[in-house]
Amino acid sequence: MTRFIFTCGDINGIGPEIALKVFGRPIKSGKDQIIFACPQNVFDDACKLTGIYPEFEVIKSAEQITAFNSRLVLYNIGNHRISPGKATLSSGRASYKSLEAAMELIDRGLADALVTLPISKTSIAKAGFKYPGHTEYLAAKSGSSDYTMMFLSSELKCSLTTIHEPIKKVPKLITRDAVKKQIGIVRESLQKDFNIADPRIAVLGLNPHAGEGGKIGREDVDEIIPAINESGKNVYGPFVPDAFFGNKLYKDYDCVIGMYHDQVLIPFKMLDFTGGVNFTAGLKFVRTSPDHGTAFDIAWQNKANPESTLKAFRYAQQIINSRKQFE
Repeated sequence: MTRFIFTCGDINGIGPEIALKVFGRPIKSGKDQIIFACPQNVFDDACKLTGIYPEFEVIKSAEQITAFNSRLVLYNIGNHRISPGKATLSSGRASYKSLEAAMELIDRGLADALVTLPISKTSIAKAGFKYPGHTEYLAAKSGSSDYTMMFLSSELKCSLTTIHEPIKKVPKLITRDAVKKQIGIVRESLQKDFNIADPRIAVLGLNPHAGEGGKIGREDVDEIIPAINESGKNVYGPFVPDAFFGNKLYKDYDCVIGMYHDQVLIPFKMLDFTGGVNFTAGLKFVRTSPDHGTAFDIAWQNKANPESTLKAFRYAQQIINSRKQFE
């Protein structure tokens, strides 16, 4: 049996709703089991909201999971108050407890993959969460140092050399070693997680016009080009980002590596806003997530599109299978 654990995300957002809309669809493999770490009162209210009432069993501790073979198991983390569309201490505590419950199952080998639903960084910080986001938390808890954010869609796979960094800090973080490390993590993930034996990787420049030979900043010449040259075959660039995406050159590569967050996230979301998936490459376990936020403006109105969450689940299934084949 392959177990996938879903966190509830911020309960005042669309997480519980999109989870129910995914759970209401058939799972391709009869051997897959979903565990949903969520307050039971929130789960019950989400069922009423969506009109989806899947069969499920309830556990209150990790030890109980092995006693059940049902398709859906609710890991009840205790009731929490719902305040739709608001960043509250209660919703922050629920999202944090859901994450901790998920990591306990992962650490104990009781779950194989994790799908995280959107958190509010404001509310989870009120509950004592000290990390910039999911990615950094999961890496720290699993002891992973060689990890990165990848974004997946049918149109484009892309990754970030820097993650949640202020723009003013980015240039100093673009070093030869950092770019080489990023290329290495991405290449290994493409081989292991997506069964691409000899992946083609495109690397974007940092400065306008990729620095124009050093006339507009030296990072492209001094750091990025040497990193590309030292990274072996099938690594190309640095490309001028606007021309690269404007000419749809991304179609010629298995993954595109950008230097900072919005450089690749803007074109990625323009290509597939509702179906994109966030994947943390380099972790010891599989973690995917829908590539959108809590959507407080439409929370608890039964308006949320579950497509990105469904694809996050499908990609988690695919990556689990790819890793088994790779091993």
